[in-house]
Amino acid sequence: MIIMALDHVRDLTHINSISQSPTDLSTTTPILFFTRWITYLCAPIFVFLAGTSAYISFKRKNNIPESRRFLFTRGLWLILLEFTVVNFGIFFNLGFNIFIFEVIATIGFGFIILSMTMKLSPKFIGIAGLVIIFCHNLLSLIPFAPNSEAKTIYSLLFSLTAMPVNSHTTFIMAYPPIPWLGIMLVGFASGIFFELPVEKRKSLFLKIGLTAVLLFIALRFANIYGDPSKWTSQKNIAYTFLSFMNITKYPPSLLFCLITLGIMFLIFAFAENLKGRYWNVVNVYGKVPMFYFLVHFYLIHCVMIMIMFLQGFNWASLDFASGTYGRPKGVESGVNLLTVYLIWVGVVVTLYKPCLWFGKYKSAHKQQKKWLSYF
Repeated sequence: MIIMALDHVRDLTHINSISQSPTDLSTTTPILFFTRWITYLCAPIFVFLAGTSAYISFKRKNNIPESRRFLFTRGLWLILLEFTVVNFGIFFNLGFNIFIFEVIATIGFGFIILSMTMKLSPKFIGIAGLVIIFCHNLLSLIPFAPNSEAKTIYSLLFSLTAMPVNSHTTFIMAYPPIPWLGIMLVGFASGIFFELPVEKRKSLFLKIGLTAVLLFIALRFANIYGDPSKWTSQKNIAYTFLSFMNITKYPPSLLFCLITLGIMFLIFAFAENLKGRYWNVVNVYGKVPMFYFLVHFYLIHCVMIMIMFLQGFNWASLDFASGTYGRPKGVESGVNLLTVYLIWVGVVVTLYKPCLWFGKYKSAHKQQKKWLSYF
């Protein structure tokens, strides 16, 4: 949750975020590259743990019809939330000229599919998830006819794509649901690991994490399969390493899943040993993920608008309709990377007290107010 805010601060406020990609090796720097790369961990871990939480909820309820209803309605609610509150938080555009399908909607889609698989064994669901993760990159080799229905369906389910809805509105499939569904299904099946004794669980997480990272290194070094972006030798060893690590998130390639989920399992292996005040502070954000997600977007966007005003722009010059978050198009604006980090720290610190308050409110009223279960 904390690292995620860094990516959104960079997206909205960094001076080069509109015109340049932080992973474009011709223009990036190592620190900018890894400012973006470290946040790659966020979405796959969110989706994986959404699946795991669905498993834990299913086991706790021990009631298939009730679990199905909860997952299905939660999935629909998340998709609705994405196209309303979240989309507005991203663009601040009342005209909704852009509808973007991102991580909240893809989790919602995954919950809906999971609700239909409750009678299947976790092992079968996990195998299905692994097949998706390991094999979906093969579909890009199929020569779909341009503008065909098959190409349209493939694009909406498996690839990053933008489609015009009408002359004023564009739909962007940023998180193709099937590849991300694979991660959620594996997360659901992995719920059984969390039922193991602590030491056995830690040992298993360590083995899975190391295996995934080593497999990533082997496949990436072979440079044959697992990611549409191949690595190449660059001007020096540092940039060659950046090329090696420059994997594809949209959609999440096999190599993207191996390294991010591998690191996740390594974190799991060591996280249970973490105690003390720092750990308690971090938990405050993790206990109210949806509340934090929604509020942090609006806070960052308000900070961005304040920066635009401080840099001499007025409201009329801000462009909210073309996907630049309100920043003036074709004009240099924003702050340097050091300031991005300072804003990020400020955002996270500012949200500590609200998250602490909402966490206590949620804990005290979760039985009386059922809607709190969605946050």
